[in-house]
Amino acid sequence: MSPSVARILLVAGIGMIPATPLSAQEARPSATQSPAIGVIPPSGFTTLFNGKDLTGWRGRPHLDPRTENSWDDAERKAQQAAWDAEVAEHWKVEKGELVNDGHGAYLTTLEEFEDFELLLEYKTVAMADSGIYLRNNPQVQIWDTTEAGGKWNIGADRGSGGLFNNQKHDKHALVHADAPFGEWNALRILMVGSRVSVWLNGKQTVHWTPMENYFDRSAPMFRKGSIQLQTHGGEIRFRNLSVRRITANESNWLLSLEDDENFQTVFNGLDFTGWAGPTDNYVVEQGTIRCKDGSGGTIFTEAKYADFDVRFEFKLPPGGNNGLAIRYPGSGNAAYDAMCELQVLDNTHEKYAELKDWQYHGSIYGQKAAHRGYLRTAGQWNFQHVRVQGSRITVELNGTVILDQDIADIENLPSGHEHPGRTRTQGHFGFAGHHDPVAFREIRIREL
Repeated sequence: MSPSVARILLVAGIGMIPATPLSAQEARPSATQSPAIGVIPPSGFTTLFNGKDLTGWRGRPHLDPRTENSWDDAERKAQQAAWDAEVAEHWKVEKGELVNDGHGAYLTTLEEFEDFELLLEYKTVAMADSGIYLRNNPQVQIWDTTEAGGKWNIGADRGSGGLFNNQKHDKHALVHADAPFGEWNALRILMVGSRVSVWLNGKQTVHWTPMENYFDRSAPMFRKGSIQLQTHGGEIRFRNLSVRRITANESNWLLSLEDDENFQTVFNGLDFTGWAGPTDNYVVEQGTIRCKDGSGGTIFTEAKYADFDVRFEFKLPPGGNNGLAIRYPGSGNAAYDAMCELQVLDNTHEKYAELKDWQYHGSIYGQKAAHRGYLRTAGQWNFQHVRVQGSRITVELNGTVILDQDIADIENLPSGHEHPGRTRTQGHFGFAGHHDPVAFREIRIREL
C-alpha cells in the first residue's frame, strides 16, 4: 500500500473495501430481528425513514430526471400533487415499516446523492417485482426468484441484487442470495461515480460494475439524484433505511483499490527520478508533482509505452489548465505531435465560458469531446483512469467513463488542424503544463 493510499485509508475511517462487507453492516440489526421505530443507524449513517411517517420522501414514478427538470413550476407542482396522492393511496407506515401494495408512485428521497452507501431491509411476496433506483436510475433488482414466479427466462433464477437494466455490463447477480418469502433481506449498496457494488444478505451480488444510464445509453450515469423505492406487482415492505455520503478522499481510495500488482509507480513522491523534460518548471512537494505558477512545458516519463493504463489523482486550482501527453515523442506540442493531449482543465471557471466542446476536461484536444459535469470543485482531488489500447482511448473520471473513442474512426477533426502524431503507436506519458499550478499524485502505469 502506497503512503497516499494509507493516508486516505485513515481519512476514510473504516476500511470500505468494495469486495468486503463493511464492519458497520455487521453491527446493524439483523434482518431476523424485530424492527425498531426510530432505529439508530450505524456510525456515520443518517436515517432515511424515521419509522413513523414519510418525512423526507415524496412520490415520483419511473421518469427521466431531465424531463422533470424541464418543467416549469406550475407543471411540477401539479405533477407532484398527483404523485403524492398515489403515495397516500398505496403506501402506509405500519409498525416501523414502509408498506406498499404493489402499485402507485415510487417513494423518492427529497435529498439527492452523489457517492454514497445505502443500507436497507426489505420483505416481499411471491410474484412481486421491485427494485432500488439509484440517482433516479433503474435499478438494483428485487424479484420473485422462484420458477413459479415465471421470470426465469429473463434471469430471475440468478437472484435479486443485480443491475437488471444494464446492457453492456453485467446485469445479473453474481450469486443467488435471496431469503425465503416471509423473511427479511438485508441490502448494502455502495456507489462511486457510475460504479456499484451490492451485497444481499452478506453475499456480494455486484462487484464494482458500472451502472448504465437507462434513459440515455449514449451518456454516462447521472452524477447525482434521488434514491427511489420501486413498487411493482406485489406487496413489499422496507425498514431500517440509512445512508452515508462518501467523501471525495474516500471515493478516490475506493477507486484506487482496483489496482493490481501489474501497476507500477512512476513517481516516487520525492523527486523527478524517471522523468525528463523541463522539470525545472515543476516542483515536487508533499508527494505531488505541481507545475509552477506561470511556468509550463511537457515533462514526461523516461520510459515509453505502447498500450497502457494510467491511474492518478489530480487537483486543479480555480481556472487551472494542464494536459496529459499520450505517446509523446519527447519534443514538440503534445496536442499535435503526440498521439494526443487529453485535457486537464477547470472548465467551470468563468474565463472558459467560450470553450469549444473538444476543449473541456477529459477531451481529446482538437479531436473528440468528453462528457461534462463530472469534475469535482476546484481545490479537491480527482481520480482519473486512462486506458490507451491501439487507437482507442478511454477516460474514466471519478468512477464515470466520460470518453471512449477510437480516434481512427474520427474522419473530420473538429479543430480544423492536422494532428500528425495521432497515429503514433508508442511514446512517453507526460504532463503538458500551461502556466497553472495543477498538481498530480499517485501516478501508476500498467502496460497492457
